[in-house]
Formats: sequence, C-alpha cells, structure tokens
Amino acid sequence: MAAAQLWVARPRLRAQNGPFMAGLPDHAKNTTPGPAPAPPPAPPPPAPPVPPPAPPAPPPPAGAAAAGGARAHYDAVIIGAGMSGLAAGIRLAHFGRRVCIFERHNAAGGLNSFYSRDGRKFDVGLHAMTNYTPPGVKGSPLVKLLRQLRIDRDEFALCGQRQSRITFGAGAGGGEGGGAAAGAGVSLRFTNDFAVLESEVAQKFPAQIDGFRRLAAAVRAHDGVSLDARPAPARAAVRAHIGDPLLEDMLFCPVMYYGGAQEHDMEFAQFVIMFKALFFEGFARPLDGVRVILRVLLDKYRRAGGERRMKCGVKKIIARAGRAAALVLDDGAEVTAGHVISSIGAPETEALIANAESPDADLPPPPLPAPPGRLSYVETISVLDREPAALGWGGDTIVFFNDSPRFTYARPGGQADLRSGVICFPNNFAYPAGRRLPEGWLRCTCLANYDRWAGLPEDAYRADKARWFAAITRNAQRFLPPPPPGALEAATVATDMFTPRTIARYTGRAAGAIYGSPVKNRRGLTRLENLHLCGADQGFLGIVGAMLSGISMANYHILQKS
Repeated sequence: MAAAQLWVARPRLRAQNGPFMAGLPDHAKNTTPGPAPAPPPAPPPPAPPVPPPAPPAPPPPAGAAAAGGARAHYDAVIIGAGMSGLAAGIRLAHFGRRVCIFERHNAAGGLNSFYSRDGRKFDVGLHAMTNYTPPGVKGSPLVKLLRQLRIDRDEFALCGQRQSRITFGAGAGGGEGGGAAAGAGVSLRFTNDFAVLESEVAQKFPAQIDGFRRLAAAVRAHDGVSLDARPAPARAAVRAHIGDPLLEDMLFCPVMYYGGAQEHDMEFAQFVIMFKALFFEGFARPLDGVRVILRVLLDKYRRAGGERRMKCGVKKIIARAGRAAALVLDDGAEVTAGHVISSIGAPETEALIANAESPDADLPPPPLPAPPGRLSYVETISVLDREPAALGWGGDTIVFFNDSPRFTYARPGGQADLRSGVICFPNNFAYPAGRRLPEGWLRCTCLANYDRWAGLPEDAYRADKARWFAAITRNAQRFLPPPPPGALEAATVATDMFTPRTIARYTGRAAGAIYGSPVKNRRGLTRLENLHLCGADQGFLGIVGAMLSGISMANYHILQKS
C-alpha cells in the first residue's frame, strides 16, 4: 500500500546533509543527476574521486556456475527486485560494481508491482507514493532519492493528491466484535499542505491545538533515522502532547495503516518517519501507476550495466567463516559475490542461511532477532465504467476510517476486521489537464489474519473471498457519500481481491506481513559479515523509503568501505 535512511556518516556531516543522506559516501553527498558527481565549489577542497570500477573478479570456486551464461561471480548480489533492491543495484552499478539481482517471480517491484488480467493493469501495493514534495522544495527525501539515482523528476511524472480524510465514528458499527459507532463522527481533512491538517485540528479539537503544534514541532526536531536512538513507544510520546484519545487514534490510524509493523503501538522513530512522510510531505501518484516507477528504475539499472535474473530466486546462502560464501539458486546453480544485500525481509533471509562448515553446529546468533510480522491485509478492487465522481466520490483521494470507540491495530481473530480500513480512489489525484484514467477504480483495505486464510481448501478459499469482497465493499460505503441505490453494482465492470495468502505467495513475506517484522534493524546487520538487509525490515517503508534504504545500504556497507 504505501507507504523512509540510515544515518551512519560522521556527526559533522549530519548537520550539513540531514538524516536522509544516510550512509552516503562523502563524494556522493551532493551528486546531481548526470554521468558523474559534481565537484564541490571552491574554497573547500575537491571531493574524493568516484570509486573506480572493481578489479577483475577472482575465478569462482570449483563447481560454481551460473545458468544462462551469466557470470558466476559478482561484486554484489541482491536478493529480490523490489524497490529497495532495484535502488541498491542502480547505486552500485553507477560506481562500476558488477551487480546481479535475483528475483523469484516474473515481475519486478516486490510489494509494489502490478499484474495484468483481461487486458487491464492492476497495481499491487501502491495507493500513493508518500514523501511527495512539489518542485522547488530542497532537501526532501524525494529530492535526495532522485539525486542519488540520477533520475530527473519528470521521469516519475508524479501528480499530487486532491485531499484525503481521516473519518472516525461515521457508520453504525459492524466488523469483528460488532464495534459500536464512536459518536456522530469526526473527520480531519489533510492535503500536501500541512497547514490544512493543522487548521482542521484547530477547528475540530480546539482544546488540543496547542498540544498538536507541540507534537508537530517535536516530530520536526526528532531524528527518526538515527542509528543510536533507543526504542521508545510512540503512544506515550504522543500523549505527552495530545490529551484527547480520539485525536490520538486519528493521528495513528493512517500512520499505522501505511507503515505499522507492530500491533497497537509503534516506535516513536517509526511514527516520526511516517508522520513526516504523510503529513509534512504528502501523497502523489503517476497517472499510469506503479509501472511508471518500475520502468524508470529498470531502465536506470540496465543502462548502468546491472544484470537481472527473473524467475530465479535464491534458495540457500552458504555460510563459511562467518561470511556468505555462495548462493544456491532455485535452479541449483551456485554464484559467489563479495557482498550480498537481501531485500526479502529479515526472517526470510535468516531462513536461507546454511552453515556449510558444520551443518549441525549453530552459527552465531543474529545481532538483532527479528520475529515474523503478524499484520496483513485484505483488499478489494472494483473497476468502474465511470469515474468515482459520478457516484459522488470525487472529493477524496484516500479515506482512513474507524467506527469504534478506540482504534484497534492488531491481527484480528477472524479472517478480516471491518472496524477500520482504507479507501483509495486512484482517479482522484491532480492529473494534468485532459489526462484521466480510462476507467474508475475503488480500492478498500482492511486488516486480516493470515492463519485464517492460509490453509483453506481452494473451494472454501474462493467462497470466502466472494463473501468478504461483498462485506468489505459494502462496509466502506458507510464512510462515503451515499450513491444512488444499486449505482455501484451497475457501474462495476470487473473486480479482484487479494488476501494474506496472495501476499505470501507472490512476495514470499512470512504470514503475508507487508511491513515485515515488528523489530527493525537500522544497520541492516546479519550474522554474516558480508550479508546485509535493506527494505522494510531495515525500518524504512513506502516507495521512497524503500529506495533510500537500498541506497543507504549500498553506500555504507559497500561503496563507503571500498
């Protein structure tokens, strides 16, 4: 769905470049799009030279071979062609490293991809890109991402949201446990201008506006990506400023749905990252969806000389002397690499490690144990023969809703929980004049329990999908202006739905946990010296966050230490 990198450079550089320059080598801090980093102006001394291409690779061990004529040895191998893996690959290839990305599936993008059905392209994951800032804003995560990957802003063709809304209490309850409605309903509008949300809080929660402003100031001042920060609960930090439980829940609902891997609460640093990404910056989308982003990344990677092996994942990581000595591919071939970066998740990566020297002996424990996540989702997708505006739904881009006295963010006991969720209208972004999506789209997302979906026989699985599709779509309409009776059904020309079982099957995420483990590993360290993590389990979520995570890991663990 969504919806950020790693700070490891010297303290003096933190003040100069900000936290989102995480792990970038000194010579790369101020690069601009183009064939080479721009030298700093006088009188400072010139920047160190760009790292030269790596020397010729040593011959692979006896018996090592790669299928399809690809190299048997690489400077770096990346597991997974998601956003973070692609970004890491581009960054390394730009500096002459021989890189290969291995992806088990036939499409890149990982948790943010697309598929075709009956000639239609369905986006997976992407409701909106967070961290959006308009042209002219300097120093934002988006700007730094574009510089690091040498991407022109126009290539992403991002269009901002119209407005979004957090709505609590609208509706008559329902969902798991029959949650009662929370009063008559309260809504907070927000756009890509933070002043709109601030004004809404002042109007709807006048007694809380001073505390809200203090919270906003604390979020701005907090280094959410510091490696040295001790974990602290976000709920407690927010309650130091916000005394109304309803406002507290309303602020947590979108932040959690677009980045929460922990039940009920989250680390304050994670809250800070997501609050900035959603409220201080904002939402945007290319007209043609996530495939625009993927086309740009794949083209940059190819032009930089990177290799990519699709439908060929990594089955095993062979460990020798505390290092990743070889990777066994799905087809049985082995490849070797000086460095390995895994974007598939911490528990998923840990499951690949095999001790070759003594199979029965234990390797050193992971530096930071990461249990699998428990949070997953169901999402319904309705394709319409008209724009949502024709049904009275033209104002909102994204709606976050909750119908209960308190917002509960946890794995439900049943298959899904209708008490809260997200509604997205991809049509309702500010696209260029005369450019519109050819069809209307309605996407509705709710929390789900992987275990309740995973083991169902196929017939029962299909029947439950049909039942929940109707319930989720009907439930979402309680938080929207009512269309004429039967209008949505008459306008619907195609439908689809994904469940936690779908997520696990096509992404490999344990238990279908989109946001990964609740324990985040900022340094991306594993029990093997040359194996590192990037992506969600490093702690940075959303498309921009994932790409910055891959860049940071490539910079810090490989380029900066070359």
